[in-house]
Amino acid sequence: MKELFLMVLANGLVNNVVLSRFLGLCSFMGVSNKIESAMGMAMATTFVLTMSTCVGWILEHWILQPLGLEYLRLLAFIMVIASLVQLTELFVSKQSPELHRTLGIFLPLITTNCAVLGIALLTVQEKLSFLETLVYGLSSALGYSLVIVLFAGMRVRMEQTEQPALFRGTPISFITAGILAMAFAGFAGLAG
Repeated sequence: MKELFLMVLANGLVNNVVLSRFLGLCSFMGVSNKIESAMGMAMATTFVLTMSTCVGWILEHWILQPLGLEYLRLLAFIMVIASLVQLTELFVSKQSPELHRTLGIFLPLITTNCAVLGIALLTVQEKLSFLETLVYGLSSALGYSLVIVLFAGMRVRMEQTEQPALFRGTPISFITAGILAMAFAGFAGLAG
């Protein structure tokens, strides 16, 4: 149980998928203009990332390895992720059309979010059990969610402040993301 708790802290804070592994930056920068859209993307990505790691583990251990088809892993995982994204998009469009419009193109782009594929591949590479895979995927997704919502709050706050013209918009966003990454790097000292 202690190992699982440490895995949650490590993946959520120390080895954060966005700020430490630099995966998923496209949606991180693209959808973090408003807290509502960031929360919607966080929930959708959390579902897809967690489910894709679990389905990927099952696919890897029950089909690909027993049949000697490990070379199809990347293709199979992409198909799983694309299917999960389609299900998520259908659910979001049915349950919350406004959120679906707000997320726009970024919702289907979860399919190409390297964070989702990267974590699914890392869980297979690290030879984790199914429970460890579930915790790894969920904690990575929650780390992504924490960072995107926190960053959205910071961007909303920055829009209300006076900024030099040179730094407005994307430049100040990248600078802030870098400072946030340095702040999260401080969690590595707590783990050591």
